Amino acid sequence: MKIVFATGNENKVVEIRAIFQDLNAEITTMAQEGINIDIEENGTSFRENAMIKAESIAPLVKDAIVMADDSGLVIDALNGEPGIYSARYLGHDTSYHEKNGDLLRRLEGVPDEKRTARFVCAVAAVLPDGRKLVAEETMEGRIGYEEKGSNGFGYDPISFLPEEGRYSAELAPEEKNAISHRGKALRKMRELIHESIDRQ
Repeated sequence: MKIVFATGNENKVVEIRAIFQDLNAEITTMAQEGINIDIEENGTSFRENAMIKAESIAPLVKDAIVMADDSGLVIDALNGEPGIYSARYLGHDTSYHEKNGDLLRRLEGVPDEKRTARFVCAVAAVLPDGRKLVAEETMEGRIGYEEKGSNGFGYDPISFLPEEGRYSAELAPEEKNAISHRGKALRKMRELIHESIDRQ
């Protein structure tokens, strides 16, 4: 089994390989397959954008499962921002330290109980026979008051997880994979792929 993941984010690839390690699958990326195309993510939801990416890559590979994800941070006090625009928030070239700092500033004065937020991840797959699968999961938490932790990436340093008593960026990779939105969505996708193969 070969899986081509439509991402250029090496951090995601590390997570994906860890979660799919029990599948006897070769996991490659767009870059490793020599695919370099601009994909317009013009969907209105994480699910739509994930499928747009997977469907854009699928015709360019043979005999492989093409998988893509779309994920982001949804902050209730900011009407769901940055949401599907999480990667593009304040511009693609803006560091996450700057993005995080801006969100913390926008939430100044907002009390704990109203700082609720969640990471959302949708994973879409296009199978070699054209069948399509989608899995979506969340990781609930709230926005902290500062950046903490050196693990993780993106918005992890400002995402406080009350059940863990720590920030997402303070979790070891295996701890994060066990509870994260992407970890849960990838495990659900792994189940869906197994079921679809068994039905063939």
